[in-house]
Amino acid sequence: MARTVRIGQLALGAGQPLFIIAGPCVIESERHTLKMAEALSSAARELRFPYIFKASFDKANRTAANSYRGPGLERGLEVLARVKKEFDVPVLTDVHEVRQISPAAEVCDVIQIPAFLSRQTDLLIAAGRSGAAVNIKKGQFLSPWDARHAAEKVAGAGNRRILLTERGASFGYNNLVVDMRSLNVMSIWGYPVVLDVTHSLQLPGAAGNHSGGQPEFIETLARAGVAAGADGIFLEVHDHPARALSDGANALPLRNFRALAQDLRDLAGFVRKLNRRNTKPIARRS
Repeated sequence: MARTVRIGQLALGAGQPLFIIAGPCVIESERHTLKMAEALSSAARELRFPYIFKASFDKANRTAANSYRGPGLERGLEVLARVKKEFDVPVLTDVHEVRQISPAAEVCDVIQIPAFLSRQTDLLIAAGRSGAAVNIKKGQFLSPWDARHAAEKVAGAGNRRILLTERGASFGYNNLVVDMRSLNVMSIWGYPVVLDVTHSLQLPGAAGNHSGGQPEFIETLARAGVAAGADGIFLEVHDHPARALSDGANALPLRNFRALAQDLRDLAGFVRKLNRRNTKPIARRS
């Protein structure tokens, strides 16, 4: 049965409008984060689509040890709290350790489990107990059927406010590919399903001491995800991707966000009409 997940005033899931999670990969500074949040939330209000702001206080899985990671837990949460208050939008951030979850949940509406940690039982259970909604990114090494085990760990802690996110599967070395069937497969368990477009276009470690990317395919992949039935789209957005301190190689330029969001909103409306007429059950895999 399809579930509606409520995050603040937003209702997310099957039958609801397409929602977008967007923001810079990492908190670079308070000023930059507020600038991005203002621009993105303004577009969401004008176009009337559900929106969640995202940014990480720490990127613990950078390619190289000397890569910028972020301002850290305490300072990062201060910035995210200001975003939430000033722009009246839900906020999302990653966690990497159990000790980060409680303070993050006091500020953030959504706690995100990074793909590399999607099998970490203690992290998932603690996130489930936090009271926040939980976005689980399916690991690049997992099949879509395997995502249910991560969801069950969170749900077993008494929390069914769960999002499941596809972010590409490893395709040899330094490359990812999206199997659009995974969006339908992960919808079996009833949780809203998200396509992380920009991380799916990452080329992990392909640029030597950092990851590369293929941002020229962002619009194509985003539209394909909406057409395939994604409930939400995840985008890393930056005003100057070439100067971004993390994941700039696969970020959407801010100047392109509004037009793409409008296209995706309109396409989703059409797709949802088709789905109401042509919905067929998908076989479960034991």
